[in-house]
Amino acid sequence: MHGSQSRTDADPAFRDDVLAGLAAPIPAVPARWLYDLRGSELFEQITQLPEYYPTRVETALLLRYSRSVAEMAGRGDAVVEFGSGSSAKTPILLEAVEPAAYVPIDISGEFLMESAAALKKQFPLLPVYPVEADFMQAIELPRQVEAMGKLGFFPGSTIGNLVARTAVDLLRAMRDTLGEGSFLLIGMDRVKDEEALIRAYDDAQGITAEFNLNLLHRINAELNGDIPVGAFRHRAIWNDKMSRIEMHLEALQDVEFTVEGERFQFKAGETIHTENSHKYGLRDSRLLLRAAGWGVAKEWTDPEEQFAIILAQAEPPRFAP
Repeated sequence: MHGSQSRTDADPAFRDDVLAGLAAPIPAVPARWLYDLRGSELFEQITQLPEYYPTRVETALLLRYSRSVAEMAGRGDAVVEFGSGSSAKTPILLEAVEPAAYVPIDISGEFLMESAAALKKQFPLLPVYPVEADFMQAIELPRQVEAMGKLGFFPGSTIGNLVARTAVDLLRAMRDTLGEGSFLLIGMDRVKDEEALIRAYDDAQGITAEFNLNLLHRINAELNGDIPVGAFRHRAIWNDKMSRIEMHLEALQDVEFTVEGERFQFKAGETIHTENSHKYGLRDSRLLLRAAGWGVAKEWTDPEEQFAIILAQAEPPRFAP
C-alpha cells in the first residue's frame, strides 16, 4: 500500500487531521479515523475477544434491563443510534422498545450500509433510515421521524474516546439532534484494575494491535503515504492521572516517511497517540451528562460494577440558578 495506490477521493478532513497531527509537538491522529471499513471490521472482532469485557458486560446489561428502558422511555418512538449498530447489541434494544423507526448514524458509509442491511433482514417490517454523517455536530434527522419521540442509543463507552470538554460538546450535539424531552441510553466504562484494562486493549491474539496499525495502512492507501508499518508497534498505556487507557503507535527505530508529499521523522520510542478510552466513576458520569443538559433518569450496572448503562433525558434549558 504505497503511493502508487493513492486515492484521489481521500476525505479532506482525514488529510487535514493526519498532516496536522503528525506535525504536532505531541503527534496524534483523532480516533475516529481508525474506523474505515477494515478498522470497523477489526473492531467488531475485538468485541468478541475474551479479554474485551465491555461488550460482554454491556450486552448482558441490555438483555436484563432493555424492557425497563422501554417502560421508562416509551415504545413506538424512533431509536437513533450514534454509530452503526453492532449485530449483537442493537437488536436487543429494538426488540424491547419496538420502535416505529430506526436511524443509524455513522461516519463510515460502507459499514453503515452493511449494518443497516443486516438489521433490515432481522427486522423486515422496521423502517430503517441510515444517515451518513459525523455525529459530533447536530444532525438533521430524516423527515419521516420528525414527529416521533426519540430514544438515542450510544453504547460501547464510545464517549470514553473523547476528552471531557469534547465529550460534553458531543452530548450537547446529541441533545440538539434528538430534541428536548428525548431520551439517551449510553454505555460508560467504569474505573477498574489496571491489569484488566491493559489486557482489554492489548489482547493476546494481537487483534487490537492490528486495528491500531491499520491506521497506518489507511494513511498509505488514501494519502499517498510510504510509512513502513513494520517499523511501528501498538502500545496500550494506563494513564492514572487522566483516568484513561491510551493507545499509541510507537516507532521501533528511527524512521522517515512521506504523506501527501510532506516528510515526517520519528525517533525510536516516539509515538503517535491514536485513541483515549476514559473510564468513569459514578459521580463523573453524572456530572458529564448534567454539563450537557441531560438528567439521569436511571443507571444500571453489573454486580462487579465494571460497566454502566445510563438512561438520561434531555432537560429544558434552565434560566437560574
